[in-house]
Order: sequence, then C-alpha cells, then structure tokens
Amino acid sequence: MDLIGPTSQSYISQRTRLHYVDWGNAGAPPLILLHGGRDHCRNWDWTAEALREDWHVICPDLRGHGDSEWNNNGHYPVMGYVYDLAQLIHQLQLAPVTIVAHSLGGNIAIRYTGLYPENVRKLVAIEGLGPSPKVQAERREKPYHQHWIEWINKKREASSRQPKRYATFEGALSRMHEANSYLTAEQARHLTLQAVMRNEDGTFSWKFDPHLHAWPLDDVSSRGLQEMWGRITCPTRFIYGADSWASNPEKDGRLAYFGDNVSVTEYERAGHWVHHDRFTDFVKELRDFL
Repeated sequence: MDLIGPTSQSYISQRTRLHYVDWGNAGAPPLILLHGGRDHCRNWDWTAEALREDWHVICPDLRGHGDSEWNNNGHYPVMGYVYDLAQLIHQLQLAPVTIVAHSLGGNIAIRYTGLYPENVRKLVAIEGLGPSPKVQAERREKPYHQHWIEWINKKREASSRQPKRYATFEGALSRMHEANSYLTAEQARHLTLQAVMRNEDGTFSWKFDPHLHAWPLDDVSSRGLQEMWGRITCPTRFIYGADSWASNPEKDGRLAYFGDNVSVTEYERAGHWVHHDRFTDFVKELRDFL
C-alpha cells in the first residue's frame, strides 16, 4: 500500500543531524530535490507527488533550514552545504543520481556535479548560479575591508535578534504571499504550514536560522567556480523566470563556461520560484528532460 506522504528521515554530516523526507519507491532511480535559501524540503511536495511513481524522490532540509539542526556558530559556507550533499549521496548510495535544485540548492548541486561529474546522471537548476557578473562587478568596487565590516555588523544583528514572531498564522501567511505574489492561496498556505514552528507563547516563527541573513564572505573564487562548471558532463538544464531578479546565463555570458551539454529555459509570467509560478509547465519540462 502506497504512503500518502513522505517519511521523515535523518543522517549525520559534520556532527550535525540533518533531516530529509523520502517519498518511497526505493527500487526506482534516485532523484534529489534540493530547496533554496531560507526555504524547506516540503517546498517540493507538489513536484514530488507528480514524480514519485517513476522516481525514488528524496528531499533534504539544508542545515539551518526546515527540520535540520542549526550550526552553533551561525556560519554557513556554501562548500559546507556541498559536503552535506556529498554525504547524503554517499551514505544512501544514490550515485548516479538525478538532481533538481532551486536557488541556493541549485548553486550547491552545480558545485557538487562539477566535483563529482560521474555521480550525477542529469541536473536541473532553477536560478542556481548566484550573483550575476554585473552584481559581482559592483561588489568589487567596494573596498574589501568594508565587506567584512558589513558582515560583522550583520552577524551582530542576527545574534542580538530573536527570530521574528507572528502573533497569528495568518501574519506569517501574509509574509509568504508578500515574498511571492504568484503563489496561489493553496500554495502559500501549504508552504507556510511547513515553514513555521509554534513558539511556547503561541506565536509563530520561521524555522530557519536568523544567521542565514549574514551571507559568508569566505567562498570559492570566480575562477574556481568556473573550473567546476567546466567539469560538468551530464545533460544539464538551467531554468529562469523572466520576472525574477536572477540573471539569465544565456544573456550575461556565464553559459560560455559550460559545455554543450547545458541548455537554458526561460519562463514568462514567472519569478524566482518557477517551480511554483508555472508548476504544470515546469513538471512537463522535467518529465521530458529527465
């Protein structure tokens, strides 16, 4: 008898308990769905439901997100996330695995695929390349020391601030709608239900660590990233929303660092969360590509 929903599981990486949900069908090819920053694994419920008959779908919560533990020091370098993904694939013996990932999750998945090209069968990344060349150039105009001063100030702010509390669930729901106006009422309610925790005083707070607002400065260089990109050998699809802040690599030049195995799709009437904003068309593309 098939389960109605996924089972809740965990694994250990870097001495941290990390959570994931498993949608069953263990005999099918493995498919990881990886969420974006300040999001959670249940973000993928509709996609997982659509694909679970053909795939063994696994959706992790990144550390500091959802039901995974927070880092004690509030420091979340991207390569630490890459290690967590590598451990999940290694511990569950998922390679060669197919990965569909969004935003920060896409960035992590792209890096992992560049490190271990033989371990990834196919890759789909929704707006996962990070800041555009234009944004990076603007950042380089600011003195290096100023970036670190701003980071320290953000860390202090995060450490002195309690997670935001909403008096009612509807308050959190309103914030979810504000973040993505394309969401239907059903989508927004489901995503909010999975994203909040109930505090002892009856208020609601987001599950993610507030320190995630202070983005780490210590990361791989642009040259290092470009080398990883060039190592990707599996069929890869990049997906972008025409109304998103993210820069399309086909237009900004970054696609030149990838091989001929990489293609790009752009969706009209979609923002940063293409898998929500154009769900039916997105799932059709996934089925055709995967």
